Amino acid sequence: MVTVGSGPADPGPVSSGPVSSGPADPGPVSTGLVGSGPIRLVCATANPHKVEEIAAVLGSAVELLPRPAGVPEIVEDAGTLLGNARLKARALVGATGLAAVADDTGLFIDALDGDPGVDTAYFAGPQATYAENRAKTLAALADVAAGARTARFVTVAIICWPDGRETAVEGICPGEIALGERPGRGWGYDPLFVPDGCGGRSFSEMTEDEKNAVSHRGRAFRALLAELSERA
Repeated sequence: MVTVGSGPADPGPVSSGPVSSGPADPGPVSTGLVGSGPIRLVCATANPHKVEEIAAVLGSAVELLPRPAGVPEIVEDAGTLLGNARLKARALVGATGLAAVADDTGLFIDALDGDPGVDTAYFAGPQATYAENRAKTLAALADVAAGARTARFVTVAIICWPDGRETAVEGICPGEIALGERPGRGWGYDPLFVPDGCGGRSFSEMTEDEKNAVSHRGRAFRALLAELSERA
């Protein structure tokens, strides 16, 4: 799996195999690109915020198809970001017969021994809201001073093809957790996460384009596009 980012990969359970900056895993990988037109991919996520960010990065190179309404939520119990992303993509391949793209993201906070990690979306409970997840994060870091709140967001993006092949990449965005919620736009942990090298601004204080240029998801999906181009 190809890793893109300015920080090291998390030592915890990010993927089920070795992660490096070189070629992908030894398993079979394919682009599925045919001809010069855009590739058609079913998007495994129904989260409108994620869909918006993914579509903005992939642009016209990919025709992103919505997840069919009849496909139920996928139980993400693989225990790793790669495993969860694979579960989602394979479920959509099985439901549609088309190639599918999926991602899974974790926030790894050093002072919390890598938590919430693979459970980032459910840090405050299975039905937790974004606000509840942020509140639990701030409470867990209440005694951690500025400068010791380092963290990194990791996104694994994967395309699974109907013939069983796959392409997987990883995007990493290092940064820190703010002392409190920041104002602005965004969703999820955006008001708390301050990426390195961005003037101390949180994701929520950036425009959509600024965030996509440096974020874990933006890096992962640009790497996915690069993989497709190289293997076309």
